[in-house]
This record gives sequence, C-alpha cells and structure tokens, in this order.
Amino acid sequence: MRIDIITVVPGLLEGPFSHSILKRAEDKGIAKVRVHNLRDYSSFKQKQVDDYAFGGGAGMVLMVDPIAKCIEFLKSEREYDEVIYMTPDGKTFNQQMANELSLKGNLIILCGHYKGVDERVRQKWISREISIGDFVLSGGELAAAVVADAIIRLIPGVLNDETSAMTDSFQDGLLAPPVYTRPSEYEGMKVPEVLLSGHQSKIDSWRFEASVRRTKERRPDLLEGKGLEGDFSK
Repeated sequence: MRIDIITVVPGLLEGPFSHSILKRAEDKGIAKVRVHNLRDYSSFKQKQVDDYAFGGGAGMVLMVDPIAKCIEFLKSEREYDEVIYMTPDGKTFNQQMANELSLKGNLIILCGHYKGVDERVRQKWISREISIGDFVLSGGELAAAVVADAIIRLIPGVLNDETSAMTDSFQDGLLAPPVYTRPSEYEGMKVPEVLLSGHQSKIDSWRFEASVRRTKERRPDLLEGKGLEGDFSK
C-alpha cells in the first residue's frame, strides 16, 4: 500500500510516520506514506494556495488549481483506489471503514485547512470524505495520521502478532476485555483466576463476557440489535 498525503503543513506529519508501527511497515516494504506540500503546486510566486471566500465571511479557502495539479500529478504516476478528503462533515471513521480501506492498494488523503477546500475539488476529485469525530481541528493533518495508522496496522505483516489487530476493540462490534500481565498480584489486586487456569475455552468465554459487560457499561449503543441481553454482570 502507498498513501500520499497532501497538506499545507507537512511538518505536522513528520513525527507520526517516522516511529513505531508505521516506521516498521515502511522498513518492511509493506506500506509507504509520502507527504506532499501543496505549496509546491502553486502557480503563484509567493506559493499562495488559499484565497478569500466568494460571498465574504471569515477564513480562507484552499484553491482548486494547486490541489488539482497535485492530484493529477500523483495519478499520472500510479493508480489510486480512493482520493479521501479529511473534513468535519465527512462520514465518521470507524473500525469497519479501517478494515475496508486496509484492503485497498493506493490512497490519496487530502488534508483540509482554514475553512476547507473549494467545493469543486470535492465534486470532481474526491471519492470519499472522512471525519474522525464531531469536533474541529486546525487542519486535517492529525486526522490523516490517525486514519493512516488505523489502516496500515491492519495490513498482514505489519504487526508482529498477525492476530493482534483482529482482537482489538470494535473488530467484533464490542469493546476489548480487560488485559493483565505479570505480576499476578499487585498490592492485593489479583488477576482473575480463569486467566491463569490454562483452559482456553474458559478463558475465551470469560473474555467474551467481559467484552459484553464493558461494552454495556461504556458503549451500550454498540449492542443495539445484537441480541446480547443476558446477564453478564459477574
């Protein structure tokens, strides 16, 4: 997979992709992330990429021309499955969307900034609009990093344990159960005995019930229509 991110603030994305799992994916040749400075595609001497909105009002708007030039340049070099625009009014990102996008080949992510992009960009070039929540950031860069991280970690070979990503919260519509490691007792707090028993079927049952219980307590909306009305209070 290759993810190309278009931004007016490329420095914001230097850290997330040079460490941890994302760096490992790059080193293994499994996934690449490339950041493109939108100002490099400006036709103006001062590298301007924004202008005032027609009709007035506060805030600047990213212009069509530099965005179109950048996207068309990238498309001339390879095929892309999606051109994604990060925007507060996009569809809310979730695990199911991450799973779907992780099966794609190449992606372009356009980061919104200021008051957003000229609507004609969205009409002609964007195939999917994504939001990471009902709030507004200074730009789409941090949101793009979140989406890229969630996608890339699902690609086979990125994580050391191939099954790890499949047991994360939301993969089965439930929150993940509590987890423990050594020591088995700390200041009187003990690890549930079933987790030390070695009986995998009992452990699996405990984890499922703990997942349902935690989901009921913290995200009951996730259980709607799942038919999990039993008593998981223990």
